Amino acid sequence: MKPAPFGLRHLLFFGVVAFVLANGVVEAANRPTVGLVLGGGGARGAAHIGVLEVLRENHVQIDCVAGTSMGGLVSGAFAAGLTPAEMMVAMKQANWRDMFNDSPPVSEFDPRVRQVSRRFLPGSELGVTKNGATALPGVVSGQKIKLFFNKLIRSENGEPQIEKLGMPASIVATDLVSGNKVVFKQGSLSKAMRASMSVPGLMSPVEDAGTLLVDGGLVDNVPIDEVRKSCNPDVVIAVNVGSPLSKANEIGSLLSVAGQMVNILTEQNVTKSLATLRPNDIYIKPDLDGITAGDFERYAETAERGRVAAQAVVEQLRRLSGDPAQYDKWWSSVAPDRGPGPTIDSIEVVELKRYDREVVAARFSKFEGSKLKADKLDSEIMRMYGENEFDTVDYSLLPSRERNILRIAPVEKEFGPDYIRSGINLESVLGGQSVFNIRGAYHKTWLNSFGGEWLTGVQIGNNPKFFTEFYQPLDRHRRFFIEPAISFQRDPIGIYQNNNKIAEYRVNEFRADLMAGVNFGPPGSIRLGWVERDRKASLETGTPAISSGEKRFGGWMARLDLEQLDRLFMPTHGWSVKGSYFDSPSENYSKAELDLRASENIRDVIFHGRLYFAGSPKGNLPAFDPARLGGFLNMSGFSPNQIFGDSVNFGSVRVEKIVGELPLGLRGDMRIGMSLERGKVGGRFSETELNGWQNSLAVYAGGETPLGPVYAGYGYSPNGMSLVYVFIGTP
Repeated sequence: MKPAPFGLRHLLFFGVVAFVLANGVVEAANRPTVGLVLGGGGARGAAHIGVLEVLRENHVQIDCVAGTSMGGLVSGAFAAGLTPAEMMVAMKQANWRDMFNDSPPVSEFDPRVRQVSRRFLPGSELGVTKNGATALPGVVSGQKIKLFFNKLIRSENGEPQIEKLGMPASIVATDLVSGNKVVFKQGSLSKAMRASMSVPGLMSPVEDAGTLLVDGGLVDNVPIDEVRKSCNPDVVIAVNVGSPLSKANEIGSLLSVAGQMVNILTEQNVTKSLATLRPNDIYIKPDLDGITAGDFERYAETAERGRVAAQAVVEQLRRLSGDPAQYDKWWSSVAPDRGPGPTIDSIEVVELKRYDREVVAARFSKFEGSKLKADKLDSEIMRMYGENEFDTVDYSLLPSRERNILRIAPVEKEFGPDYIRSGINLESVLGGQSVFNIRGAYHKTWLNSFGGEWLTGVQIGNNPKFFTEFYQPLDRHRRFFIEPAISFQRDPIGIYQNNNKIAEYRVNEFRADLMAGVNFGPPGSIRLGWVERDRKASLETGTPAISSGEKRFGGWMARLDLEQLDRLFMPTHGWSVKGSYFDSPSENYSKAELDLRASENIRDVIFHGRLYFAGSPKGNLPAFDPARLGGFLNMSGFSPNQIFGDSVNFGSVRVEKIVGELPLGLRGDMRIGMSLERGKVGGRFSETELNGWQNSLAVYAGGETPLGPVYAGYGYSPNGMSLVYVFIGTP
């Protein structure tokens, strides 16, 4: 057969190509456009991931997405190119309970912050500004949550901008002042996600262009109209994971009433939004019965329920399926290239009012010249946040053609810089001694450019006290400092013999300290200085057992304070070393103390060990400055400070089991525990017939709460007593 002429062959070839391309265009044009709507619901929003899995398996291409609250988080992650599998990995790696508590581990605290925090109720301070005293705007500021968002969408490669994502995305928040809906369609993706999830009262609002933004669920929890505006889809897939209204028997407390009010507002706007669905739209409502908005730990179960709900409508979804090759091509345009982090060329710090920008730049200078790693950057940011000077500390990458700039953006506290702090202390031995004190203080910070502080306060109750102290760093890095302080305290001191209180003294002490020290960073500090003391003891009741009268003396003091415990009062792991040495030339004696502690956990079982030693390397300890033993977890079968003398040797082993967790936003847990204790006091001034080593046992239940540690326990010693303890508040 004679071949076709050259021109005719080319004509036929291009005709076939045109036919194929035309059919492809027609097929693409015939594909219905799809808008995806992911509603808010807190932890229940993990069900969205299961829905996305089914959409991906059936090659359903999404043309635009809109979300609110947790739906806004998943929407933003999806539009940024994260697959459902990657989202599940992120959910697994996240410590959600810790995320809703902004405080870093106590081991990362600045030593000064740790010292002040132990004396007052956590999170109870009132900020004092020129406009008066104000309370905290939320239980948490969202510091850890924002860093989680940054890591999720890989902000270390450059902050994703919503308008530059692979698909149009709309994230809904609420203007707290006007009550209007605010829709993010451009700008920082992580900021939009953080604003959309700002549950009022739990998380601080997000400031943006002069507005205060909170959870979008208040105005539009299932934002169907936003995808219609965005891409005018032929089909809307709407996923509703909102919490149902509580039943009458579930409403009682103030918090439950407030939660029901929010749910009512949310359900009203959801009902209105769902009414706009059309016959060809697809509505998915997973069965999430028994899963609350705070059950983040049940993310896998929640995602599976979302998957089951999507599978129930899979025939409708399959009508939206596209060609697998075309789907893969679309997804590759959505998912960005995820190479290693960029090499940082320089550090930039935003303008600050009080804090020295050069100090901030210096602490982050170690990231220059190396690939940026999000985990290490987050750790340094949380250490800085732990200094308690900032509302938030964030970062962004400013890439350019030739240089990559890491921009550190701390936001100094407007809630301050002065604070009113408070604390309570209740320690009761049933049938015996009870102590109740209320503590209040005014704390001025940033008295000068080096960050000087002045703390003054009073304590009223069984142990009245007045104190004023000044803390002055001597360099911009706060490594060296001086710390003068003056205090007056009145304490009742019981004298025991054969487990009976035979006398009670009232001891007034005026004390003046002038200390200088060195900070070693988060591990702690060392101090050295002079302490002047004036003590006056007077017999209140009973038989004279020690000398009364006034004693004035002074001496050199050295104090070591090293700590890497993870919590202020009830650690799960870590260690601490605290020691002091006091030498009084006028009284010819010295007093040394060493307190060693360690904690470690195996899942929800925690082991604690403690060794304590006190004695007199020179001379003998006088009755006005003895070593003491007795009290809860300090020889629990004896009353507080029941045994005192010239030396103390003490050791204890404790085991605790975590039996419950506090609600999200509150650090702490509830525990049951047992303590085995052994101690010996030499050169005794009380319990003079109690010779040799003594054993003691304690069982207790308690936890770390917003009021500080709370305990109820029983202590027993063969040569002591059977005592029931109740303890609430800060020591």
